[in-house]
Amino acid sequence: MPTKIKKILIANRGEIACRVIKTARKMGIATVAVYSDADKNALHVEMADEAIHIGPAAVNQSYLVMDKIIDAIETSGADAVHPGYGFLSENPEFAKLLAKKNIAFIGPNPNAIVCMGDKIASKKLALEAGVSCVPGHMGLIEDAEEAVKISNKVGYPVMIKASAGGGGKGMRIAWNDEEAREGFQSSKNEAATSFGDDRIFIEKFVTQPRHIEIQVLGDKHGNVVYLGERECSIQRRNQKVIEEAPSPFLDEETRAAMGKESVALAKAVDYDSAGTVEFIVDGDKNFYFLEMNTRLQVEHPVTELITGVDLVEQMIRSAQGEKLNIKQKDVTLTGWAMESRIYAEDPYRNFLPSIGRLVRYRPPAEGHWADHCIRNDTGVYEGGEISMYYDPMIAKLCTWGKDRGIAIDTMKQALDTFELDGIGHNIPFLQAVYDHDRFVRGDITTAFIAEEYPDGFQGADVNTGHARKIAAVCALMHDIKEHRAAEISGALPNHERHIPDIFAVEVKVSNDEVYHYTADIHGEHGLRTITMDDDSEKAALELEVLTGWKPGQKLVRASIDNEKFNFRTQPSAEGFKVWHRGVEYKVATRSPRAADLAKLMPVKIPPDTSNLLLCPMPGVIVSILVEEGQEVMDGQALAVVEAMKMENTLRAEKKSTISKINAEPGDNLAVDAVIMEFES
Repeated sequence: MPTKIKKILIANRGEIACRVIKTARKMGIATVAVYSDADKNALHVEMADEAIHIGPAAVNQSYLVMDKIIDAIETSGADAVHPGYGFLSENPEFAKLLAKKNIAFIGPNPNAIVCMGDKIASKKLALEAGVSCVPGHMGLIEDAEEAVKISNKVGYPVMIKASAGGGGKGMRIAWNDEEAREGFQSSKNEAATSFGDDRIFIEKFVTQPRHIEIQVLGDKHGNVVYLGERECSIQRRNQKVIEEAPSPFLDEETRAAMGKESVALAKAVDYDSAGTVEFIVDGDKNFYFLEMNTRLQVEHPVTELITGVDLVEQMIRSAQGEKLNIKQKDVTLTGWAMESRIYAEDPYRNFLPSIGRLVRYRPPAEGHWADHCIRNDTGVYEGGEISMYYDPMIAKLCTWGKDRGIAIDTMKQALDTFELDGIGHNIPFLQAVYDHDRFVRGDITTAFIAEEYPDGFQGADVNTGHARKIAAVCALMHDIKEHRAAEISGALPNHERHIPDIFAVEVKVSNDEVYHYTADIHGEHGLRTITMDDDSEKAALELEVLTGWKPGQKLVRASIDNEKFNFRTQPSAEGFKVWHRGVEYKVATRSPRAADLAKLMPVKIPPDTSNLLLCPMPGVIVSILVEEGQEVMDGQALAVVEAMKMENTLRAEKKSTISKINAEPGDNLAVDAVIMEFES
C-alpha cells in the first residue's frame, strides 16, 4: 500500500525550492525549507511552512553537508526529502542514508543514481545495452598531460567534462593541446568546488550538433513512459540558455525512436522517478546518448506546459509508492513552450556574473489566455540580493502558445515588460536571440551563440522600424512631461505657456548609428497621431500612438497602429534611455532650435584603460599566471578569477610587458579593480 507523505523537507534553495513548495501546497503536504546565512531572507524560506538554518553561505558548509540536512529532517519531523537539482540531488550516498532512516527520497533509487548519475558509468551501461554513444575515453584521467595524450587520440575538438557534473559546471571544449591542458585543470577545480568530486573524462566534441533530451517518468512497479523531448541547443559555455518543447527539428519517427531508447535505458536500472536522457543529434537526425540526469531538470516547465503533467507531483506520487496513472498512449504534446533562463550576468562584458540588490523586480503577469500563457518560476523578490555564493539564475520565464510562432511572440512581449534593475542581466541577449531570423526558422545548433556572436554580444542589430517607433513614443512622452509640468501647482496656466507640437528627435544606438526624426504631434488627449519625417528622402509616415505612460514610470506600454509596443526606459539629460529587443537607445527630444545648437556641442572622450587589466566582475583571484617585467603575447592567460562557482581566465588583448601586479591569489576584488598594469 502506498504510504502518504505528510511533510517534505526541500534540500535546496532558490527557484526550485519555491517550485516544489507550490506543488506540495497544492497536494496538501507541509514543507520545510533549509537555509544558509546568505539565504535567511530568501523567498523559499518565506514560502515554506517551516525553515531551519543549516550553516554558513558556502555550499560545502551548508547545502552539501548531509549531516546538517539529516539534523534538519529530524528536527522538523519531515518524512520525505525533495533534493531539487544540483547539490545532493544526484548523490547516491545521500539517498542511501535517507533510506536507512526510513525517510522517502523524492527521486530515483540509489542504484539508478549510481548507474546513470555518474557520466562514466552511464556511458558504459549504455554501450553494453547497444545504445549509440559519442566516441571518447571513459576511464579516469590522472593529470593534464594524460588529458593531452587522450585528447590527441580521440581527436580535436574534445569535450572535457566532470563525471559528477551538471549545469555546465566543470565542462570545457579544447581545440588544441594548450586548451586541453588548461581546460583539464579548470574543469577539475570547478568539479571539486561544485560537486565535491573532481573526476574528469573526455569525449569527442561533435561539431554542429543539436542538444535534445527526452523526459522520462517511472514508478516503483516497473512502469516507465516518456513525455516528449526538449530542444536545448541554445547554450553558452555549455550552459543552457533557452529551451523549447517540442523540438522544431525532430519528426515523429525520430521522436519515437529516441523515446523508446530512453525508456529501455531507464528500465534497465529500474528507474522510478522523473529523469532525463540527453542526446546529441546531428543534421541527419542520427542521435547519440550523452548522459542521463537522475533528477528534475531546470527546464522541466516546458514539458509540463505541452503535456499538462506536473512532474513534481508525479515524483512525489512515485516516492509514495503509487503506480503511474499515465500510459504512453495517453501522452499528447499540445502547442509549443519556450523557457528563458534569466541570469544575473552582463551580456555586454562576456556574460560575466553580476551580484547586488534587486532594486526593481517586476516580472510580467502570469496567466492563461485563449491561445497563450505566461509562467515565471523564480526564487527572488524586489529588494532581495543576488549572492556571489550561488548560481546566478534569477528566474525561468516560460511561455506557451498554440504554435511555435505564438510561443515566441508571447516570449518577446513578456521580455519587453520584464522590469529588472540593480544588477546586470541577460534579458537584452535573450531578446536578440528571439528576434534572430535563424532562431525563428528553428535553424539552431549548440554552436548558435558562438557562430552568431563570435566577438561577444554587443547588442542586437538595429531595426530601423523599431527606432522610428521609439522616436515617436519618446516624442509623445516628452510632450506628456511638458504638459504635466505646466499643470503643476504654481506653474503658469496652460494657455500662458507655449508647448510645441513639433520636436527634433535624435536616436543614438550602441553601434554609434544615429537617426534623426521630426515628430509632429496631433490631437489633444488619448490616441495621438504623430507624423514622422526622418533625415532620408523617404516620405513622412503617420503613426497612431496610444500610451498611458506617466513621468517616472520605467516601463512604457504603448500601442502603435493597434499593435503592442513596449520598452523599458529611464530619463536622461535631454530625453530618455530606452532598452528594447536587445538594443540600447539614447533618445534626445528637443525643439528644432535646441537641436541646431546641440550640433555645436563637443563630444566627451572616455578615459583610456587599454594598459590596465581590470577585474570584470566581483570575484576571488584564484591565480596570477605572470610576473612583473614579463613580456606577454596576445591571447596569453594572465589571471584566473572565480565568481559564482565558475572560473574565468583573463587574457592579454595585445602584446605587451607587465609593469605592475596589484593583486594576489585569495584577494576579493570588486568590478573594475586593477589587477595588473602594462607598459604603454
